Amino acid sequence: MPPVMNPKVPIIWVLGGPGSGKGTQCDKIVEKYGFTHISTGDLLRNEVASKSDRGKALEATMKEGLLVSTDVVMELLAEKIKKEMNTAKGFLIDGYPREVEQGRQFERDIGQCDLVLYFECKDETLISRLLHRAKTSGREDDNEETIKKRLNTFHTHNDPIIQEFTSKTKRVDAEGTVDVIFGQVVSAIDAISK
Repeated sequence: MPPVMNPKVPIIWVLGGPGSGKGTQCDKIVEKYGFTHISTGDLLRNEVASKSDRGKALEATMKEGLLVSTDVVMELLAEKIKKEMNTAKGFLIDGYPREVEQGRQFERDIGQCDLVLYFECKDETLISRLLHRAKTSGREDDNEETIKKRLNTFHTHNDPIIQEFTSKTKRVDAEGTVDVIFGQVVSAIDAISK
């Protein structure tokens, strides 16, 4: 499939461990810059909810606990980006790519990423934040044993992505307050917008 992106519109990948504040920062970026926020998880859930043939196949895959193929995720991303391209001021792609090959395929099939925002946080901080969230979230995966497994999986897949796309990566110290962290984000986005 030919690249679909308008090169004048920035594409930003947002990476960080569970509890690093990606969601909070994405909300603030959308508010300030008006970028289109795309979560691959939401795209998959919406496709399942649509009850399309592809959605039914995805649901079966997800119920088996299997990973959805990169090609399907790429199709959904490309469709969403094409749909939003004429009005988008930029694209924030949250929690993507999950592995190096997804990033390479995105740049080959959809368009070049301009910036990788990597919210860097100590594991102890992430565990503490998630355990605090667990008091009110009701999420079954917010327990210490599962959190440690999720962090291990995150590091295994994320570290090679950061190495592969190091020239585009802005490491954001995600240990501080929301506003201090956002100050770093604004600097990084403004630097690619000039």
